[in-house]
Amino acid sequence: MYFGKTKHYILPLLLAFSLGNLNAQHNRNLSTHLHSKQHQDLIAGQQNIHKEINLVDSIALLEMLEEEEEEFPGIDIYGENWDQTWVNPYKVPIDKLPESATIDVSEYCMPIIGHITSNYGWRRRRMHRGVDLSLHIGDTVRAAFSGKVRLTRYERRGYGYYVIIRHSNGLETIYGHLSKFLVKPDQIVKVGEPIALGGNTGRSTGPHLHFETRYLGMDINPNKIFDFVNQVPHTDQYTFNPKELASSLGYGRYKGSNNGAKYVSYRVRKGDSLSRIANKYGVSISHLCKLNGIKRNGVLREGKILRIK
Repeated sequence: MYFGKTKHYILPLLLAFSLGNLNAQHNRNLSTHLHSKQHQDLIAGQQNIHKEINLVDSIALLEMLEEEEEEFPGIDIYGENWDQTWVNPYKVPIDKLPESATIDVSEYCMPIIGHITSNYGWRRRRMHRGVDLSLHIGDTVRAAFSGKVRLTRYERRGYGYYVIIRHSNGLETIYGHLSKFLVKPDQIVKVGEPIALGGNTGRSTGPHLHFETRYLGMDINPNKIFDFVNQVPHTDQYTFNPKELASSLGYGRYKGSNNGAKYVSYRVRKGDSLSRIANKYGVSISHLCKLNGIKRNGVLREGKILRIK
């Protein structure tokens, strides 16, 4: 009888204890699950943070590169040469220029909305290295591409007042016969920004803009880049090929050929030999042979012009 009464008390206690253990185990499992989920959420959050940090770093790097490109346009092409005296301080011989270069001209602005009054090419036994575009004195002249002003100067018997801008695409553009500068050397300009007012200064027979496009000093016919009738570039990219340009124009016909580089030449005299000429100019015989396409044992004709450098 006593055991029966005790059983009525013990069974509820055992049941309560078991339920308590089950609840505790459930709570521990729930806690573990919640902790695992929180941990996964934290890891996921950290991954997102890393992505955001990488994105911020990428944007900062891009901005830094853009600033450097603005401050030092074309530095990979021109190096540290930032001459502010001459139109063509580079004078790189044609055979030393890159065989070809792709130039992005997609972000452009026509320097002036005008028709061509004088084209690029030979003109009265002189080489006209740009195109002349019609304008009225005081018309706004704009930067053809974004870049940095290398030179502003006055030349009485040539360009008159002129501006030279170097662009990040590797080109340099020249704007001549101006009446007033609106920019200064070392100033960074955006494509389409006003840089000068049109005029009739220097060697000019009437108001117009003389416009040149150059790469490492070598003049390129602007018509090859721009369609001046429709006021757009022919394509988004122009391929620079110096040998093709030189051969199409007969570069050797005019003074200052070979991209402004000066040759040292020698006229062969009676009794001359390659060794004697080489010693005179401090060069090797093999250098003379290679430069002039001759052989060591070849006969030197009197009066023949040899290129020395």
